[in-house]
Amino acid sequence: MKEPIKKVSIVVSRGSLEGVYPGLIMANGARMEGIEAQLFFTFFGLYAVLEKKMDKLKVATVGNPAMCVPDAMGPGLPTWMGAIPGMSWYATSMMKKEMEKLDIPPVREFIEMIHDAGCEIYGCKATVDMFHLSKKDFCPQVDAVITVGEFYEKSAGAQIIFT
Repeated sequence: MKEPIKKVSIVVSRGSLEGVYPGLIMANGARMEGIEAQLFFTFFGLYAVLEKKMDKLKVATVGNPAMCVPDAMGPGLPTWMGAIPGMSWYATSMMKKEMEKLDIPPVREFIEMIHDAGCEIYGCKATVDMFHLSKKDFCPQVDAVITVGEFYEKSAGAQIIFT
């Protein structure tokens, strides 16, 4: 018999809307299943927990070979079209409408929900230092800014997932 997953540590390194939501959804799902969870935000993934950025995340339309229009089964969006002014805004608007239909909360609300459900939330110290940030730049749900070594210590026995 397989041992059930008891703990997950999820690394979020991308700051686009489609880069942040997979980690949030996985952390939420883990907590709903009674699995211990922690989120570690690094590089541009930190934007999901920065007070001034978390409500302004956008869909990346340039350099996204999977981007299709008008829906997931439509033709691929040529990279040059992603650079057209307003394209990212349009794609972001469309994605947010679809998520709203499925009752998927906005990033800020989702972070609050996940944290309230017991998920620990951390920022990467190396990235915080590189971006000249401090703990006060983050939303209140960020438990601490920690080093990679501390992340590994906290992840002992966990499945580590990169989104």
